[in-house]
Amino acid sequence: MFPEKIEESFHLHLEAIQLLQTALESSYLDAYVEHVENIIDQYQVRVIDGVPNAETTEKVNEIYRKLQTISLEQEETRKLSQLLLLKGAQTEPLQPNHQLTPDSIGFLFVFLIEQLAKKGQPLTVLDLSVGMGNLLLTIISNLNLANYQISGVGVDNDETLLGVAAVNSQWLNTDTQLFHQDGLQSLLVDPVDVAVGDLPVGYYPIDEKAQEFVTAAENGHTFAHHLLMEQSMNYVKEGGFGLFLVPSNFLETEQSDYLKQWIGNNVYLQGIIQLPDELFKNEISRKSILILQRKGSDVNQVPEVLLAKLTSLKEPKYVTAFFQEFITWKKSNELN
Repeated sequence: MFPEKIEESFHLHLEAIQLLQTALESSYLDAYVEHVENIIDQYQVRVIDGVPNAETTEKVNEIYRKLQTISLEQEETRKLSQLLLLKGAQTEPLQPNHQLTPDSIGFLFVFLIEQLAKKGQPLTVLDLSVGMGNLLLTIISNLNLANYQISGVGVDNDETLLGVAAVNSQWLNTDTQLFHQDGLQSLLVDPVDVAVGDLPVGYYPIDEKAQEFVTAAENGHTFAHHLLMEQSMNYVKEGGFGLFLVPSNFLETEQSDYLKQWIGNNVYLQGIIQLPDELFKNEISRKSILILQRKGSDVNQVPEVLLAKLTSLKEPKYVTAFFQEFITWKKSNELN
């Protein structure tokens, strides 16, 4: 499935992380961050107050000497980092909102951005629920391969997850700014071309702050994914796009009227792509990709909103059929 050098690298990196985890008496994610920081620091093991001890340090150094002989491209390194994080999640399970966005979904975002973004111009992508950064870095790495000049902005209020995103963005040598804060607070972010998000599903606890948004519920807590969509689109340029992974029933909940009001007044709902049922445990957990466009002088609601359902992401013929369906829809609707 993966090239031999990635498999070899995986086992070496994993051994080093596990050695550091034992020596530091830390979580897997903290040991992962320590390990990647060592790599960024020219494969130097950081020793503080005799930790790790000399024996462990030498074992890790021996691994680092081997790793320096293996050359990986940016996207290969990203796939390697994902494998290592998935391995950690097997031993230290993450809550659902903290899990990595699968590559199969990330690649769909890449395709959609390639189709929707203006060609030949620098591109900035914003993710207000960046987590460990896999979605944003998948987009950046693969658009780099497609010769886009791309930069990223990520925001998250979880220090541990953002620490992983930070070291990975450095490891991959991407042009990425990361901010440790609540994504619904005021942001020091310039307008971006595209906003993305694998949005956390749940309620936002600070009602006073939520009331600043159109999508806020009149009573009780508001859905965080509604607020994050609205906030994300506030930082998108006129005519720019938002691509969000949301529950498939997002228009049928008790708070959907607030969301519909905001969509009707502030953005264009251009498409809904329902992801394959095979990706989800049950009907309640199913998700779709929502395509929103910020209103602007040269932007219109498409005559025919894209309503598509992907049969499978495992069978190339179904993915190819969806790609063709999207391209045909875009052309027939003259989407800017």
